[in-house]
Amino acid sequence: MRAIRTRRSFRGVGRNNAPPYTGPAMTAAVETTLTTSSEDATRALGERLGARLRAGDVVLLSGDLGTGKTRLAQGIGRGLDCPGPVTSPTFVLVNTHVGRERLFHADLSRSAGAGDLSELGLWEEAERGVLVVEWPDRAEGHLPTATLTIEIAGNDGNERSFRLRAGDARGRELLASLELA
Repeated sequence: MRAIRTRRSFRGVGRNNAPPYTGPAMTAAVETTLTTSSEDATRALGERLGARLRAGDVVLLSGDLGTGKTRLAQGIGRGLDCPGPVTSPTFVLVNTHVGRERLFHADLSRSAGAGDLSELGLWEEAERGVLVVEWPDRAEGHLPTATLTIEIAGNDGNERSFRLRAGDARGRELLASLELA
């Protein structure tokens, strides 16, 4: 059977004469946009995502102040069965929550740069659990590869738009499972 290359499906694969990946994640979307209408709906979206996350997944959350990054992270914690509240780690940079998987929730809004990041050991944390990073732009080029990048924009009132982009095959798998739910 002859594989047909399409720009969307096989971008960046097949290098070094390696056969292109043709599993189910390749047919999944690379990007999707979802909308919520309240803080509770934002937490529910995070919970749906958290229920699907596993150790090694890295989720980067971008958006202006007050757009819902922490609300989404709270839902992710709930989806990972983390007891207790998931709060923004603004002053401590990283909070750890233990549930079905460890959740490492980082807020880099006050990070001084790459020095802070190497001390935090975010790469090691990403391997041992789920890493969720708020304000990843403060450490561009110094973070583990993202499974999902989520850009949040505030619309009218409490409405929020979430632009989810897959960073790899695992991210495409997550996007597909969220779209089917």
